[in-house]
Amino acid sequence: MNTINKLFSENKGHKLLSLYFCAGAPTLDGTADVILTLQERGINMIEVGIPFSDPMADGPVIQDAATTALKNGMTLRTLFAQLKAIKEQVHIPLVLMGYLNPIMQYGIEAFCQSCVDSGVSGVIIPDLPFDDYLHTVKPAADKYDLRIIMLITPETSEERIRFIDQHTDGFIYMVSSAAITGAQKSFDDAKQEYFRRINAMNLRNPRMIGFGISNRQTLEAAQQNAAGAIIGSKFVTLLSESKDANEALDKLFQALEQ
Repeated sequence: MNTINKLFSENKGHKLLSLYFCAGAPTLDGTADVILTLQERGINMIEVGIPFSDPMADGPVIQDAATTALKNGMTLRTLFAQLKAIKEQVHIPLVLMGYLNPIMQYGIEAFCQSCVDSGVSGVIIPDLPFDDYLHTVKPAADKYDLRIIMLITPETSEERIRFIDQHTDGFIYMVSSAAITGAQKSFDDAKQEYFRRINAMNLRNPRMIGFGISNRQTLEAAQQNAAGAIIGSKFVTLLSESKDANEALDKLFQALEQ
């Protein structure tokens, strides 16, 4: 069973926590250490960002991390080599998050095979058109039992959400707002209504809520309205400041209690 499906099937009712960081930032060779540290500290799933020069869905924090990673020399081939080296040590789902251009340059089928060879269970491609997913990416991903995770936002129509739910597997990434990534202090009434509306749809796939989660209030709101929460910018900031995954996690957990 794909480890993403296994995670959700074994943790129904348990509020999951997934963290994002950008491969190659703050250091080129630190990717493996960050992953193993997060796993050891009880994080349920990890999103590993593929650095790209034009990350249109990301705010300044993740843009800066991507710039640092590219300057450090991080490439897809380097990332796959780093992940493959720790494959036997990693027991939680790894999800790559990256933009379509580098993946297309690598080759869709070759990318899917490299994902499986290096222990990756899923991929998030924010700028992947759904038609291209259905006709080009999904057949290759299915061949390698790789989950392609699609995003929905408050602007996504109910018809579109149900279509995504029907044609994907693993989980749905529920973006808290239509804005770029970045920490928020709270989720307003409009976002809370969006959460309730999606809950009422009784979708087949579990959902994880991301974008803007940085404190106790936003974490609890996400966990009350989905299978769990995804934290990116807050952790990336702390990791950049401390250069140490354990220290960054300590500070993140402190922030999530406030």
